[in-house]
Amino acid sequence: MKEIEIQDLCKSFEGREVLSHVSFTVEKGEVFGYLGPNGAGKTTTMRVLLGLLRPTSGKALVRGSDLAVDDAARGSVGVLMENDGLYDKLTAWQNLDYYGRLYGVRERSERTSQLLSAFGLADRRHEKVFNLSKGMRRKLGIARAIIHDPEILLLDEPTSGLDPEAQRMVRDVLKDLSRRERMTVLLSSHNLDEVERVCSKVAVIKQGRLRAFDTVENLRVGRGGHALTLVLTKEQDATMVAELLRHDPSVTGTSVDGARVIIDHDNESTSGILASVVRAGVGIEEALKASRSLEDVYMDLVREQGTGA
Repeated sequence: MKEIEIQDLCKSFEGREVLSHVSFTVEKGEVFGYLGPNGAGKTTTMRVLLGLLRPTSGKALVRGSDLAVDDAARGSVGVLMENDGLYDKLTAWQNLDYYGRLYGVRERSERTSQLLSAFGLADRRHEKVFNLSKGMRRKLGIARAIIHDPEILLLDEPTSGLDPEAQRMVRDVLKDLSRRERMTVLLSSHNLDEVERVCSKVAVIKQGRLRAFDTVENLRVGRGGHALTLVLTKEQDATMVAELLRHDPSVTGTSVDGARVIIDHDNESTSGILASVVRAGVGIEEALKASRSLEDVYMDLVREQGTGA
């Protein structure tokens, strides 16, 4: 049984299709990235998954259950959406204690202390939430989402508003939850560097349609996992080099920026590409090798033309 299973999911509002035949699965213990531009359908997917919206067609299951009708299964999920879900006039301690009581957490006081310490909020435990910074609120919101030690955690922009140190702390917490607790995490984020560091697999959605669903490594390699930048002696040669390399079977794409030619290719060796350019009589001032990042692949996917809702 998959921990999260989205099957041919469609959702329309007043005749406007927001999700169109979206399908992907998330395995137990995975940290899974769900990516896409604003308005792509990520939040709608999460709301359907949580049972807050009914699908027009298709299924969205958590551990085999539809949360819209299975009240018992809801307790296995922790959630942090756009709103932190905190009460401004309660202290940090009181917020966690309150949610712990709602979920029937045993040894509630110990669990609250543990989470406040883990998120660096122990010295602010008696501070009312409206006095906390945005970053502190976000950390407290994550602590609130896992107060009951859920099997599955759904996070929407969990590090929004956090400084680099706090972002790293959250990444470490998520990796620890995945590795040690076998918690399954579905993470929606615009921070692609963060996603690349913590997620083993991702899905990319644009205009309600799934553009990719694979491991991070497969996406990077499968869509031109290596890049070579050539800085040419003469700027006017750049377009000619780009055209020349389009006939090389190992080259998956080229772009020109002044005297630079950026070459995406699927071969570890760049010697053949360099030899072709030299044989054409083109002067090269510099050659820079790099592996493509998840951000590079993501930008390619969202820029691709295609029909969508």
